[in-house]
Amino acid sequence: MTTIRRSAIALAASAVLGLAVVPATAQSAVAAPSPKPSPSAALPSGLYGQGDPTYDGVWRQSLALLAQDTVGVVPAKKAVDWLTGQQCADGGFPSYRAEATKACDAKLPLDTNASAAAVQALAALGGRDDAVDKTVGWLKSVQNKDGGWGYNPGGASDANSTSIVIGALAAAGATPAEVTSKDGKSPYDALLTFAKPCGGKDGGAFVYQVASPGIVADSTAAAVLGAHGKGLVVNAAKKDTKGTVCEKATTIEGAAHNGAAYLAKGLAKSGHFDTPPMPGAKDTAPKPDFGNTADAVVTLTAQGLTEQVDQPLAWLEKNSAAWAKENGPAAYAQLIFAAHAAGVDPKSFGGQNLVTALNSTGPAPKESSPTSAAASSDEKKGETSQSSSTVWWIVGVVFVASIGAGFLISGRKKRN
Repeated sequence: MTTIRRSAIALAASAVLGLAVVPATAQSAVAAPSPKPSPSAALPSGLYGQGDPTYDGVWRQSLALLAQDTVGVVPAKKAVDWLTGQQCADGGFPSYRAEATKACDAKLPLDTNASAAAVQALAALGGRDDAVDKTVGWLKSVQNKDGGWGYNPGGASDANSTSIVIGALAAAGATPAEVTSKDGKSPYDALLTFAKPCGGKDGGAFVYQVASPGIVADSTAAAVLGAHGKGLVVNAAKKDTKGTVCEKATTIEGAAHNGAAYLAKGLAKSGHFDTPPMPGAKDTAPKPDFGNTADAVVTLTAQGLTEQVDQPLAWLEKNSAAWAKENGPAAYAQLIFAAHAAGVDPKSFGGQNLVTALNSTGPAPKESSPTSAAASSDEKKGETSQSSSTVWWIVGVVFVASIGAGFLISGRKKRN
């Protein structure tokens, strides 16, 4: 999921709910007021990043902690406590709440993406089973009839949200295929509805929503991971011998192959994806999409298309330093996930130490743990995981929603 777009997506999603301007594709959603940015407020000492956390506080914290765990760094206790303290009584997480000592406001929109990312981080860190179980229970309770999830409860299912929830379910030890709606639909049933057939525009890709395609490389990167039951952290899978040929698919496995083939072909020319300009932007030139390119590296590795990873990985090593510095913890985390998936040392990534850079954006972590995910990476090899960056994972989510709703989002604030 692409981090850079998370602010725009969350903002758009909240705006859609708050203004009751819901795209025709959305299910009837409970109106909720948009959270108000508070860039002047003092940031919590346990939070990673210096930008306004209104739309991505829980998201970037979760990615930061998960990335630290992935490379063998034990996060600071207050950083983990801050994340668990964002959880509401029913188990759901909002994008951010400033007054965590008070009960969650009933009008505060809960965020399935932030909740799912928090589950992945807390499950990886261990010792917080109660919090994980409570959030998983909440996610199950807001599953849509089609088997998927929307950005906020009550919203229409989308590929990005459904995929990151699948990753959370798997991280918590559940079997995603067995988590079904009242209509008997699984998350994979929902994902298949977003898969495009081969041939024609974006053949083989996964759209964000059927009526709101969005930037399909973003939703495709998320959906392929979800199709494999994977979260944000992955290890290389067995080689996909089908290569990049798109074939007629009626199963989620076939759709995942086609989605990965779409990504590989999209990266073949330049080694990276581009982000089109926001509606109404003065600068109409596309910009490199670092976050989505990093996500694609993870996705291709999970699919077993490791040969197609070399070019985008090299491009990221050469060009991502300024982007990561500008966008902060979530951006560094995405690059760490990409490096980990590809078997590259994140401490020597194109001349930058991603681990040191990530650690510097928040409270100093504890010493590295010898039993961490990084320390056991050898055992895991061969097993089948507003800002201008990517979540999963997101256009993902609301850049698309804003287009579907017919309104423009401008003046996005960059986040760190």
